[in-house]
Amino acid sequence: MDVKRFLRCVMAFAIAASAVAPAGATTLIRESLDELVRSNRTIVVGEVVDVHSNWNADGTFILTDVRITAHDVLKGNVKDRELTLTIMGGRVGETTTLIIGNPNLVPGNSYVLFLNQEDLPGVKALTVRDLVQGAFDVTIGKDGLRAVSQANAHPLLPDARGSFEAEGGREGFQLNSMMQTIREIVSNTGARREVK
Repeated sequence: MDVKRFLRCVMAFAIAASAVAPAGATTLIRESLDELVRSNRTIVVGEVVDVHSNWNADGTFILTDVRITAHDVLKGNVKDRELTLTIMGGRVGETTTLIIGNPNLVPGNSYVLFLNQEDLPGVKALTVRDLVQGAFDVTIGKDGLRAVSQANAHPLLPDARGSFEAEGGREGFQLNSMMQTIREIVSNTGARREVK
């Protein structure tokens, strides 16, 4: 292979790689707990019961339905203790759609979830609009239950104050303290908490 042809191949590969890289990236600007509370209509503490992926009605995109049993509703109107949310991506047969920055919701695990009705491909559904920033793993720490943001595993762009660390940091929040703070923010904004 001559040098000119080799350089053209290298340049073509570099151009193709640079064009593809941004499309696969998810960029998230850090959100504070206050912003998460104010910008989402429903906030629950609950356990994932079941996860099921399927094609949307048009057969053009894979979506995953996640059934949750809500142990506590911190904001919003929830008709009963079980609700279903939908996230983009998933696996159907041999086809996988991967969304970078998507929350990881596993059956049997508990989470604090910030949810909103949004337009997803082919459906309007309750979802974790803020991706990993809207999902906090409930874990057992040395001082009891803690809520740790899944955004700790994802790079965030700094917010207006220059902070880029996920809310609660690597150790997360003491769960009861976080729940109380969320209730105070909801109360100060006039939003109602209701379970029917």
